[in-house]
Parts: sequence; C-alpha cells; structure tokens
Amino acid sequence: MDNEIQLISDGDGLAVIGDPAAVELFLVSEGLQSKDLGLHRLGPALGRAAGVAQAGSEIAANSGRWMKLTAESAKVADKFPMVTNSVSGNAHATLRAQNGQFVKNLQFVKGSHHLTNPALLAGAAGLMAQVAMQQSMKEITDYLATIDEKVDDVLRAQKDAVLARMIGVGFVIEEAMTIREVRGRVDEVTWSKVQGAPATVAETQAYALRQLDALAEKLERKTTIGDLAKAAKEAETKGQEWLAVLARCFQLQDAIAVLELDRVLDASPEELDGHRLGLRTARQNRLELISRCTERLVARMDAAAGRANAKVLLNPMDSPAVVKSSNHVSIAIVEFHGRLGIEGARQSSEARRWTDAAMEVRDKALETGADGVDSARRLGNETLDRARSVTGNLSSRIAGRAFRRRGNDDEGDRKD
Repeated sequence: MDNEIQLISDGDGLAVIGDPAAVELFLVSEGLQSKDLGLHRLGPALGRAAGVAQAGSEIAANSGRWMKLTAESAKVADKFPMVTNSVSGNAHATLRAQNGQFVKNLQFVKGSHHLTNPALLAGAAGLMAQVAMQQSMKEITDYLATIDEKVDDVLRAQKDAVLARMIGVGFVIEEAMTIREVRGRVDEVTWSKVQGAPATVAETQAYALRQLDALAEKLERKTTIGDLAKAAKEAETKGQEWLAVLARCFQLQDAIAVLELDRVLDASPEELDGHRLGLRTARQNRLELISRCTERLVARMDAAAGRANAKVLLNPMDSPAVVKSSNHVSIAIVEFHGRLGIEGARQSSEARRWTDAAMEVRDKALETGADGVDSARRLGNETLDRARSVTGNLSSRIAGRAFRRRGNDDEGDRKD
C-alpha cells in the first residue's frame, strides 16, 4: 500500500521507510528535518543474497530518511507506540495515511506488509547505525575544529610514536571512506587497507587514557597548595590535549565500524544485523571506559578545588588558581562528553575569595553568642594585662639600665 510507511527507532535515530510520497508527507506533517538513509544501497547487496532477492526489488520502490533522535523526533516516536523486535532490539511501527493524517496500522503485528520483510528491516537497521555514526563523526570534527590549536599541537606535530602511528592510520581510513563514497560499497581490496587499523587506534586510545589517569594521580599526590596549583594547571593544559586525542580515536573507530558494516553487507548480508549489534555493544563499552576515566579526573579536580578553598586564607593567590583550573577542566570534559554522546552534567566550582573566608571566620565568632563574647572579652583583657605586664617589666628594665648608666656617668664626672 502506497499510503503506508514504516518507523524504526534504534535509540539513536529514527528512520522512515516507504513510498517516497508517503515518506515526504509524513516528514512535512510532523515538521521533521531528515537526511537520506541510503536505502538504495541495500538493493544490490540483498539481491545477491540467497532467499532475499525479493527484498532487493522491494527496496528499489521505497524511500528511506533518517533523523537523529532529538526531543522533537522522540515526541513523534512516542506519538505512535511501537513494537520492539526481540531479535534486533529496535522498535517498529507501520503507519497508514488517512485523509492526510497518519495512524498506526494495528495489522503490523501480523507481519503481513512487505515493509516488515526481515532482510529489509535488518538492512535498514545497519544503515541507521552507519548514518548515526557518521553524524557523530561530523560532530567530533566540529569539536576538533573549535580546539584547532590543540589538534595542531598534539595530532599534527606529535613526536610520540604511538600517536604518529594513529595519524598515519587516520589517513588510510579517510582514503577508504572516500572510496566507499565513490563506489557505494566496500570491496575486499578496500577493506584490506584498513584491517590492521583497529589495533593501532585502540593502542592510542589506551595511551591517552593512561595520560589522563596520570594527571589525576598527580593531583592526588600533591600536599601543598602551591604544588597543587601547578599540577592543576598542567591538568588544564594537558587534559584538553588528551581529550582531543581521544575524540580523534573515537571518530576513527566509528569510521572503521561504518566500513565494517559495508563489508559485511557486501560479503555476508545475512550476518549484518548480528554484526551491527556487536559493534553497538563494543561502542558502548568504549564510551563507558572513556566516561570512567574522564570522571575520575573531574573528581580529582573537584577534590583539589575543595582543598584549595579550605586554605584560601593562607593561599590567596594559589587557591583561586586551583579552582579556576578545575572549572576549565570540567567544562572541557562536559563539552567532550556532549560530542561523544556521554550523558551527564556538572556545576562548576566557585572560587572562595579570601575576603569571604575572612568574613566567615568573623561571622562564626559573632555566632558564638554572649558567652562567647564574654569569653573573648576576658581573653582579650587577660592578653592586654599580660601585654601591659610585659611592657611594664620591659620599661622598668630599660629605665633601670638608663639609671645605672647615668649614675656611672655622674661618678666619672666627679672623678674628673
């Protein structure tokens, strides 16, 4: 039926598949911006696979659009309750247009419609994963552009052998992605160029994570506020650089995954959905690893800021510097998390001004009440009496010494 479309949600994005006119009508009616899913790429691959040749011809007659799962697109998904596929884990719904409006087709659960072809759904899920990762790669490119100086310092002028290998692998991966765009597939020759890339990128990622851990450990070891301020400043400058390295690694890993899915689609299309699920799990594991490491650094910076604030009276210059560095690191990590899709938020610490700390000491003294004031007065009087006693004794000694000196002088005059 030309007035029916299929909605697919994988948690990262929302795909709309169906007759081109129906798909366009749905997007316009819901006010959604989308990009081409590349559904046409499934036709040749599925057409070559045994038992799914029919799916290839069905795909040729349909259009596919994709959009990132945002607040707006999520509302659309909630508007049309979906059925979760126990195999793929994705949510599906078939919608039927009636008088320009779309309603859920309850017959979808029977799987009678051609849009529910398992090969088509599996292929579409694989394409959705690719488009989502390409969108993430674009966002990381934008992120790296905002810290271009750091990228130049770390990625382009890096003498470290580990990072040098990653830079070289990056060129190879980008070349393979270019060939993929031109040819529309990843053949054996193209794939052979990047087969060793995952190990190199993973090595660089591990190296960058160790560097961030080292910055966190250095903060923990410092005992004086002066040393802590130096370590915090180093974490501020070096931390941003290693975040750039991690972002580039993650970008390259997504690119490799895009190439992998194309290679599986070309060689073994029946295994596409299983491979997609494996890549998704591996990607989530990487995100969790990065999240734990960067959150450790934030925790150490927060602790350093707390220690600095507690000693701001004695360190009016170094303490605010520690808090400032802590906030800069935290802001950088929050932005980094946002680009990679790691959820979380943090409020920046506020430097405790020296005058605020002094006033707090004063206020605490005032809050002690009448007994405290009386005690303070008594203590003040006793201190003043002791001071007067010391001053009197000192004055007596000075006067006595002067009197004896004058006596000696008078005696010398008489002798003369």
